[in-house]
Amino acid sequence: MSGVVDLAAVKAANEAKAKAEQARAETARQGGGAAVPPSALVIDVDEAGFERDVLQRSAEAPVVIDFWAEWCEPCKQLSPVLERLAHEYNGRFVLAKIDVDANQTLMQQFGIQGIPAVFAVVAGQALPLFQGAAPEAQIRQTLDQLIQVGEERFGLTGIAVDGEAAPQQAEAAAPPPGPYDALLEAAVQALDAGDFPGAVQAYRNVLSEDPGNTEAKLGLAQAELLRRVGGLDPQRARQDAADKPADVEAQLAVADLDLAGGHVEDAFARLVDAVRRTAGDDREKARLRLLDLFEVVGSDDPRVASARAALARVLF
Repeated sequence: MSGVVDLAAVKAANEAKAKAEQARAETARQGGGAAVPPSALVIDVDEAGFERDVLQRSAEAPVVIDFWAEWCEPCKQLSPVLERLAHEYNGRFVLAKIDVDANQTLMQQFGIQGIPAVFAVVAGQALPLFQGAAPEAQIRQTLDQLIQVGEERFGLTGIAVDGEAAPQQAEAAAPPPGPYDALLEAAVQALDAGDFPGAVQAYRNVLSEDPGNTEAKLGLAQAELLRRVGGLDPQRARQDAADKPADVEAQLAVADLDLAGGHVEDAFARLVDAVRRTAGDDREKARLRLLDLFEVVGSDDPRVASARAALARVLF
């Protein structure tokens, strides 16, 4: 458990403990600190909610961070173990899951070189725990040490869990039923009529009510692709990409044309290469467009799995 000794020894330990105690007192003063439902023990965290969901919560209990990605096979082995242990430990730590594809800034701030990577935040202080799909016995030992440090150095006793809140929480979290057939049919009709902006809006209307609607997500990705290629001159776009290999926008345009024309591997390879050759905002544009094209093809397609592996090699 690299980093725990350093954390316990840092000169700022007493100051961090005092801040944690102040945060707990402020939470209590505002009427917080009540028991939480079991579902609150495992949370998805993004950059916008990091301070609230991780830093502030770390004044009550250690927050274990699981950096993962959909294409990462070892992540699929590790994440269920961490989730099960979070419920078993019943509030002695909170598990925060961070998708590195959607949160590049956090990945860079933590210096993530490969995933899965597991960190912890205790009273606002971050420390590395382990990397890779570690055996469960090792994970338990690491968590026990982490909890001990939180208790002894910072007075963190964990959060109370209300087991009876689970049914209500599950019911509250269920997506609204809907009827979406009319909206989906309107989107299809707009696509057939070549009204791509109208189709995009129709699919977005469904997703605003039901963010997990698979049909709407796929339809939106397809409609946005068709809207992008609809205004392109294919011959000119390909010539621009050949003449300006460092122009990310030119490469994005041809990747869209390739995918719309059925040349899936060519589109993926072009964007993976663009990610490899660029940096900063240009690299992020290429990466996000590649993820968009993955949505068009579908995550079950073997060509998507192959391209995700190639992207991972470029990124990490």
